[in-house]
Amino acid sequence: MQTALPGERSQAATGIALMAVGVACLSINDAIAKALAAGYLPVQILFVRNLIALPIAALIAWRMGGPGALRSHRPATHLARGAIWLGAATLFFTGLRYLGLAEATALIFAAPAFITALSAIVLKETVGWRRWTAVLVGFAGVLIVVRPGSDTFQAASLFPVATAFLYAALMISARWVDPRESVWTLMLYLTGAGALLSALAMPFVWTAVRMEDLWLFIGIAAFGTAGITMMTQAFRFAPAAVVAPFDYTALIWATLMGWLFWGEIPDLVTYLGAAVIIASGVYIVWRESRVG
Repeated sequence: MQTALPGERSQAATGIALMAVGVACLSINDAIAKALAAGYLPVQILFVRNLIALPIAALIAWRMGGPGALRSHRPATHLARGAIWLGAATLFFTGLRYLGLAEATALIFAAPAFITALSAIVLKETVGWRRWTAVLVGFAGVLIVVRPGSDTFQAASLFPVATAFLYAALMISARWVDPRESVWTLMLYLTGAGALLSALAMPFVWTAVRMEDLWLFIGIAAFGTAGITMMTQAFRFAPAAVVAPFDYTALIWATLMGWLFWGEIPDLVTYLGAAVIIASGVYIVWRESRVG
């Protein structure tokens, strides 16, 4: 067995710390979105968020990737990815209006299963029976949380499931981005495309922003951008198999904030389904690191 060198252990620790803090930031982002969704349509929340975050994303791209990071070789691809991302975020924020924060977060964890399935169907990649089994286990976990046909079934639970699917499509679509472009360019253009596309709906859905809500919009832009940036950096310090499982700490934060701010306490069946989904996702990441 090969022992990790001190430098490698230090980098792995840094990657894990960045991932954990980034996930906490995105969890706060989701909590703020749930609070804002009570008074604004999701597309307006996303428009204001992206409008505030765009100069921040441009500054990060310029500092991390240089002036070249501000230029895209395939802007149409970014526009298409922006449409997918905007759809995913709109569906998730809509779900947050009706679901508990922890329940919606648990269903988002189905994304790795969707990514594996789409990589086989769309990209024609070879997926062995072990990963297909993990995909089926992940979908079984989704059914446990959603409980279709039962008295506790909520149609709104389909929103985060659809979000997980679109998020998987967004990850798959990264294959068509020009390989010369850095991850910072992707982040910048995703934010810009989201702002541009959501702006098209503003003449029809705009609600005047109350002064007391302005700090929430600033917060969602700051925490969302910080979370994505730190999670992106985490993968630069350590392998995906090391840092990706810490994405699931979001369930801890979602449970805590849901209880503190809305008195939400998910039932044991929701946590059972979440455990099944998480086990599936962790195995998929681990297996892909072994075969890839």
